Amino acid sequence: MKTLKYSRQRESIKACLMARKDHPTADALYTSIREEYPNISLGTVYRNLNLLVELGEIQKLTCGDGADHFDADTSPHYHFVCKQCGQVSDLALDPIDHINDLAQKHAEGFIDSHKIFFYGTCNNCTQNNC
Repeated sequence: MKTLKYSRQRESIKACLMARKDHPTADALYTSIREEYPNISLGTVYRNLNLLVELGEIQKLTCGDGADHFDADTSPHYHFVCKQCGQVSDLALDPIDHINDLAQKHAEGFIDSHKIFFYGTCNNCTQNNC
């Protein structure tokens, strides 16, 4: 495995993501990071996010809204996606590990993990008729 050179920008991107609970897109992180690094490019943010995903330090969430969202929490957990505003949030639900065993009975290969997204309308959109 090749040695990864230290990058202040990468560390700043990771720290910014860890401080957030809203599962931002790369564009939203770019906007936040520009406050500290005004000359950083959107390409640098994308490259570093993808590198952090490859290293297993963050996860990329593809929720079906056309934009990837990023999460600093790499532990097994589930997400709720609002179909109105696109907000992605963690669900306080223990992982259902036995679902892998249930699915394995119907799979033509070996199942070792799963991702589940729940979709609906968030409370904010429900209250404000978004």
